Amino acid sequence: MALLSTALPVLAGGDCPGSERQPEPLLVIAVGDIMLGTDFPLDHLPDDDGVSFFEGVSEILQSADITFGNLEQVLMDGGEPVKTCTVPSVCYLFRSPTRYAAHLRNAGFDVMSLANNHALDFGEEGRDASMAALDEAGILHSGREDSFASWQANGRRIALMAFAPFKGSSSPLGPDMDRARMNVSSLAQSHDIVIISLHGGGEGVEANRVPFMEEFYHGELRGDVAAFARAMIDIGADLVLGHGPHVPRGMEIYRGRLIAYSLGNFATYYGIGVAGMKGVAPILIARLSPDGSLLDGRIVSAVQRRPGGPYPDGDMRAFREIMRLSKLDFPDGGIEFHEDGSFTPKKAND
Repeated sequence: MALLSTALPVLAGGDCPGSERQPEPLLVIAVGDIMLGTDFPLDHLPDDDGVSFFEGVSEILQSADITFGNLEQVLMDGGEPVKTCTVPSVCYLFRSPTRYAAHLRNAGFDVMSLANNHALDFGEEGRDASMAALDEAGILHSGREDSFASWQANGRRIALMAFAPFKGSSSPLGPDMDRARMNVSSLAQSHDIVIISLHGGGEGVEANRVPFMEEFYHGELRGDVAAFARAMIDIGADLVLGHGPHVPRGMEIYRGRLIAYSLGNFATYYGIGVAGMKGVAPILIARLSPDGSLLDGRIVSAVQRRPGGPYPDGDMRAFREIMRLSKLDFPDGGIEFHEDGSFTPKKAND
């Protein structure tokens, strides 16, 4: 089965042919769900057309070699939804104008997932429009089944493949595991660093724990996120970035590689609740060695405040919640948390 590459630009630090430069560590920033407002069926777009939506966190987002987010909506000018919306005031279909892709680029995003339950609110035509808008903005993406993003950074060949338990995307579900393994194994053979985006698990404040079993949401199978994430590391992936529950979950180091099980909501202007832990917006910073193992990292805590976007949280709620959940769900998860928001792999004798 042939894999499809969505893009092949150079972000930064690509070596010239014959260069003897040694690869440097790779700094990755990752956040969870992003929804910049919607103009369907009613106008719920930011007052300034989204220009300042990320101003509270853009300096942080721009500081990495790679900055990733999950685009939980469609970027499209017009178009009709494929889902039914009977009550406009409670319609969960998300469409922003294609010009909003520039806000993502200006904020610092380099690569995004289009594998989630809102990427197809307007069908494959809508996802086509999102892909074209991101292409125009110079942002890489993965969302369609078997698709991946591929590029160079710091002298390393990087791939990102996005998975979600929904039609039209690469599936993380048990019956599709062999296909996932084959694709990720192929990427690991042709790339130095492989990153997995995983949209899965239950949703809501009661879905903050990793249950180590299959999860459902309104009767829909959402996968066994721990089994899938670990299987991807086993086959050659180096970093797994989870999202979907709309709240943070814990993290673990598995075989030297970091798995973040949910990065929660990051920038959701309308239609996605931000009360309590749903409004906590972690910014994960992970520094990877040239072979993909975790060197160290940090959770920068942000929080959403409507009608604005995310801004730094001096109370460090995101960090403290992820630290708490990591200790509960992964007591042997190999992470040492520090009070300044940083974390490191535990030493063997710790």
